[in-house]
Amino acid sequence: MQQRLNLPNRAPRQPAADAAMIRDRIAQLQAEHHGLDDLIARMDGADDLELRRLKKRKLKVKDTILLLQLQLDTDTH
Repeated sequence: MQQRLNLPNRAPRQPAADAAMIRDRIAQLQAEHHGLDDLIARMDGADDLELRRLKKRKLKVKDTILLLQLQLDTDTH
């Protein structure tokens, strides 16, 4: 007797559309990262707390960019 595999029902993926959305989001985040870079450079240490907050946000944006880029890489392989 053959056994049936119980595979979860998955909706068909649209990798090209997903990849395009991810690339668009990466572009948005890169623009935000660049804007934060410029803002941080102009601050000249005026408000230490705000400067730390901006740097933390910049790192978070960079991490998100890297995660999305990894997602793109795994989708293509």
